[in-house]
Amino acid sequence: MHAASLKRKRADRQAAIASALRTVATEQAGLAALSTALEDGLAEPFAQAVDALSRITGRVIVTGVGKSGHIGSKIAATLASTGTPAFFVHPVEANHGDLGMIAPDDAIIALSWSGESLELKGIIDYSRRFSIPLIGLTAGEKSALARAADVVLALPKAQEACPHGLAPTTSTLLQLAMGDALAIALLEARGFTPDHFRTFHPGGQLGANLTLISEIMRTGDQIPLVALGTKMPEAVMTLAQKKVGCVCVVDSDGKLAGIVTDGDLGRNLHRNLAETTVDSIMTRSPKTIEPSLMAGAAIALINKHNIGALVVVENGVPVGLVHFHDLLRIGAA
Repeated sequence: MHAASLKRKRADRQAAIASALRTVATEQAGLAALSTALEDGLAEPFAQAVDALSRITGRVIVTGVGKSGHIGSKIAATLASTGTPAFFVHPVEANHGDLGMIAPDDAIIALSWSGESLELKGIIDYSRRFSIPLIGLTAGEKSALARAADVVLALPKAQEACPHGLAPTTSTLLQLAMGDALAIALLEARGFTPDHFRTFHPGGQLGANLTLISEIMRTGDQIPLVALGTKMPEAVMTLAQKKVGCVCVVDSDGKLAGIVTDGDLGRNLHRNLAETTVDSIMTRSPKTIEPSLMAGAAIALINKHNIGALVVVENGVPVGLVHFHDLLRIGAA
């Protein structure tokens, strides 16, 4: 490649990186302005919006057009997945029959950066006609949307990352951040737990990570157990039969005293294992987990300590074992 071409390629690369850094910096400034607003004039309207949304007996209807519509669709999905029933209604479709999807016990969040989107007029008028709570998410504090809304979440007029100030970039990020803030505030107000979250996320890796350890652990005869004082040949036989790479060692009360792993065995091959007991080579503080925890916690422990399995205990007694392969099987790892 010619020197001129290499120089041009380096210049193009540097320009692209500089552009990315400007975009991130501009959007960070927008988020900082939003944070400042939430500590000042936006605080009370935000609290009012959370209160209004938490009191309805129906669903949250999110609407918007263009890029605001795309953000609105995501906000509706986030609300629904975190315990606040919600769905997105396109304002144009609403004008052609979908207004019938909105009930008097619902609430509406309408997104429009300018607050003057003509497509929103039908759904705004409908909300006023039937006294449906309307929350306006807009930077136009004196716009048609703001004048009609019961609660106005006035976003700071931050600079777009687009150098021409045309493509919605920072503005849509602020809308998204405000939608996330509403969803999380409602989640916390409702006492939404990981168990509730799991109900709405049964599929994919996220659902797998929320699976309870008690649902996937090996139990009964599948647990490789030997007692303190067991000779190593017997322990090795148990290790080979159970095929989980470890043997749990229990005391006379049935409580976990230690664990012998493939690694422990390898590190002691220089010894006369035929005359050795598990007591002398076992790891006395094995990594354990409770059955009420979730698969994600098991993955974190396994990765942190670079081990292949965790002993599941209740009150110090081994009640199960979860192996890395068990986590792979459900798609959590």
